[in-house]
Amino acid sequence: MKDEALNKKILIVCALEVETQGQLDDYDVLYTGVGKVNATYKLTTHFGKYGSYIPYSMVINYGTAGSRKIKKKTLTDCTSFIQRDMDVTGLGFMRGETPFEKDIPFVIPSKCNFNPIGRNATCGSGDNFVEDRTQYYGEVVDMEAYALAKVCYMRDVPFISFKYITDGADEQAHEDWEANLADGIEEFKNKVLSELPK
Repeated sequence: MKDEALNKKILIVCALEVETQGQLDDYDVLYTGVGKVNATYKLTTHFGKYGSYIPYSMVINYGTAGSRKIKKKTLTDCTSFIQRDMDVTGLGFMRGETPFEKDIPFVIPSKCNFNPIGRNATCGSGDNFVEDRTQYYGEVVDMEAYALAKVCYMRDVPFISFKYITDGADEQAHEDWEANLADGIEEFKNKVLSELPK
């Protein structure tokens, strides 16, 4: 059993190749496309091709994100995940709570011991690009991490996310994202990938 664990690999999951700037060619990388549905489909399909054995000791999500609490051009870790655009408050559920779901926690925790940053931010994922201040939920907002965290939680694979804050999740978010997205991969390589166990 110990030898089996040693042979497991690390999977890096990103939404878009533009976020990695072609700098992760030496790693096992899965690109999912944008949004929770694409992220869920791609990661589930990727796991499924191995049958009952998933050959990964850890899944690391890297991507860009917005935040009103963490300054721009900062790489942060996310270790709690919520679905910010799930809203069934009309039936008495909390915002972000998936109705009638008993086996998955409302906020999905990371089960990963690897975390060289240690801020432990909460990431709110939703299928919209946050520019409206009334649509904010979590210290960090993105479009995929909750979905990836949920798949990993259900398949018992350790998961953690690292997000490079490109924008303030406000009216200038789209402009700031385009201007800053290329800088994050260097931070990710220096602060996270360099700390991975050899």
